Amino acid sequence: MKPVIVQGTLLKCSFGNAPAPMLVLPDRKVNSMQPVAVKTDHIPLLNILPFGMCSNPANPMVAAATAAALGVLTPMPCIPCTVRDWTGACDKVKVQGKAALNMDARLDCLYGGSIQAAVPVQPTVLL
Repeated sequence: MKPVIVQGTLLKCSFGNAPAPMLVLPDRKVNSMQPVAVKTDHIPLLNILPFGMCSNPANPMVAAATAAALGVLTPMPCIPCTVRDWTGACDKVKVQGKAALNMDARLDCLYGGSIQAAVPVQPTVLL
């Protein structure tokens, strides 16, 4: 089984230029030192922090800045827009009745980015 995603796991976005740590509420500890993330942990600026600068033209801020620069792609600060649950959660491991996230989980940003774990901080859990 893949490592689970816990508090502090670095996440990356396909259109961001910097990683950001996953934030998980402290009540989700399960035999670990760090709280374990679940499929509903997708709230922008609570669970999902900005990924530096966004370079996706589907982001309205990037589109406006690019238009102002006469078509030259102009990255703008990332403000995650994640409204759906993570996909690919591990249904075998539950935390408070919700599927835990592992390194295969993906989260979509409404601006077109795909968010995933970059570097695990939790050892592999064997079932």
